[in-house]
Amino acid sequence: MDFADVLRARRMVRSYRPDPVPEDVLRRVVKVVHRAPSAGFSQGHRLIVITDPGLRRKVADLAEPVYLEAGMEPWISVAPVLVVVGVREDSYHERYQQPDKLDENGNEIGWPVPFWWFDSGSLLAMLQLAAANEGLATGFFGPHAEGLAEVVGLPEDVGLSGIMTLGYSDDDPKVPVARLAARRKPLEELVTWK
Repeated sequence: MDFADVLRARRMVRSYRPDPVPEDVLRRVVKVVHRAPSAGFSQGHRLIVITDPGLRRKVADLAEPVYLEAGMEPWISVAPVLVVVGVREDSYHERYQQPDKLDENGNEIGWPVPFWWFDSGSLLAMLQLAAANEGLATGFFGPHAEGLAEVVGLPEDVGLSGIMTLGYSDDDPKVPVARLAARRKPLEELVTWK
């Protein structure tokens, strides 16, 4: 698929077919973790791929009620795959305490932004593009529900960025989402040229 087509195919959905995603396809999608930005090659990304129906149900029981109460249809419980996106902050500190990363005074850098969260968002975008390239759709929900990290089995030293839903969209991808396109801000409002 051409990259422009992949970008057009990437969209957040909340409607999935129940069809399972083949393991080889899942492996190609999550393999992008090796290519995702990682400050100083800290390699702090952690993914958990959940296909087990019982565990997916437990996650949905925690995270989906807020969406259902807002009048949305079930989507977390319907997605055949959940990809937990986690990040281990200590991996960044450990890497930036290595001699080649110390500042001129021999100290770890002062972090202007928490690069681990920035990198985590970059990984999510890459996962979404890899999924689109495989003909899959994605959604995402943050760690808003109490107990999600424990239910999915994240180690204590890994922060939960959120969970990506993954599967084959139940929507017709050829139908444009005109109401969203109409709300798109003009490029000039989003990009400044100097």
